[in-house]
Amino acid sequence: MSDAPGTERAHAASDSAGTSLGAQHSPLFALVTDTLRQRILAGEYNQGDRLVENKLSTELGVSRIPVREALRALAAEGLVRIEPRRGASVATLSPNIAKEMVEVRATLEGLNAKLAAQRRDPRLLSELDDVLRQGTEAAASGRTERFVELNSRFHEVLGNIAANSVLQDMVRTLRERTGLLFAPANVPRARQNWEEHAQILQAVIAGDADLAALLATRHVYSAAKAAEELAETTPSGGEAPRTGSPAKRGGRTAASAG
Repeated sequence: MSDAPGTERAHAASDSAGTSLGAQHSPLFALVTDTLRQRILAGEYNQGDRLVENKLSTELGVSRIPVREALRALAAEGLVRIEPRRGASVATLSPNIAKEMVEVRATLEGLNAKLAAQRRDPRLLSELDDVLRQGTEAAASGRTERFVELNSRFHEVLGNIAANSVLQDMVRTLRERTGLLFAPANVPRARQNWEEHAQILQAVIAGDADLAALLATRHVYSAAKAAEELAETTPSGGEAPRTGSPAKRGGRTAASAG
């Protein structure tokens, strides 16, 4: 099964760091879409932030046409909102919608881990253990962009072990949309995030399907709670810590932790 959209796209977009997207050989529409998606999911743009075509086209070194197409594609994914006379902005999740999305994702992630524990492909388990090691190291060293990318990869490989393509597609979409909610808490809960991943992997390796499901479900609720608590302590009109500095915004991240 192929990489998750966020992860697979991240590998291509990461090659463009340090050069304008207009200088790359991949279709501009795809590169611009990937870059903007990654920035949104990494928390580099907050919910409600305006996405101005002229500014983005200058920053990325492309014309306004691929930027406009990318924004429309991201609007179809639920990550961007486009309004007449106001233009595009990062989508905003209402408290009720956020709560409902977390409930559904937590349930599906639990099923995903349960199936993985029942099927346990040795080769993929080894790959997942390697992702866990790299992610833990990245979190410990504060390499935010790297551990966010590896977070997406961890969940994708776990889904590959579960071997249910319908479930994987459903969870993949929810991961990207809940990324809007979880992104601000990426840095504060980086180490906890990978500790929870380690517990899930241990349960999967042991073949304890019920425990794996429980831990994966708790993992989602834990990320949601951290984001909620951070929002409550962020002054009105202020910003939560972001996962990357403006100088490094080159589309290197894949999806927010959780």
